[in-house]
Amino acid sequence: MHYYRYENAEVSCCYKYLMFSYNIIFWLAGAAFIAIGFWAWSEKGVLLDLTQVTRLHGFDPVWLVLLVGAITFILGFAGCVGALRENICLLKFFSGVIGLIFFLELTAAVLAFVFQDYVREWINDFFLANVKAYREDIDLQNLIDSLQKLNHCCGAKEPDDWNLNVYFNCTNNNPSRERCGVPFSCCLSDPTDSVLNTQCGYDVRKHLKGDWINYIYVKGCIPALEEWLPRNLYIVAGVFIIISLLQMMGIFLARTLIVDIEKVKFNY
Repeated sequence: MHYYRYENAEVSCCYKYLMFSYNIIFWLAGAAFIAIGFWAWSEKGVLLDLTQVTRLHGFDPVWLVLLVGAITFILGFAGCVGALRENICLLKFFSGVIGLIFFLELTAAVLAFVFQDYVREWINDFFLANVKAYREDIDLQNLIDSLQKLNHCCGAKEPDDWNLNVYFNCTNNNPSRERCGVPFSCCLSDPTDSVLNTQCGYDVRKHLKGDWINYIYVKGCIPALEEWLPRNLYIVAGVFIIISLLQMMGIFLARTLIVDIEKVKFNY
């Protein structure tokens, strides 16, 4: 009598549900980002008049929220459904896109390090373009204000960069009340103030440049960023490492599941 030993290959439930749990968080986060993006657009009336999207000359932060949300949602969907349905195509799509994103991140980091002067100039031009469009979009306005308040800076390289904005420029034919001023986010913060003074930047640049330091931050945001980065290098590196590890874990889980599924199909 002959005895045969059957080895039944099967998909690991551990990896399968780890993959599902890993992706359900990103799927829900992506859906939340998309919902927040469309809510922000509805508050600005963009959904009622889509031509507003093309009329904005600066950067609309909602675009970034929607882009991140869409990519996260699609990847989360592919990972969840691919794991539950044991779908090799979806799992390969998931691992391939995650790998591509990881490669692009590394490439961007290397290029930014090699071409520092070019990157610095690009950031400066980008910031100045958004200074021009400061009053055109409330989300852009809040973003610039937050950046200036957090970094104690004003303008890209100096407060005079606000001359590029039609409301703040110092030309004699400018009828704006904000002429020769800066946004309130440039003003020196006073902990004793209980009410935010949004007019503190009015007429500031009519004073002598040497007196500006008594009213506003005189350092530009580009130099402030260059000073912030070396001080927080370990934090930036830590965030990059954590993101990279999460991406590699996703690729590992997806590839492991693909191998298990292919073994099961081969045995059948």
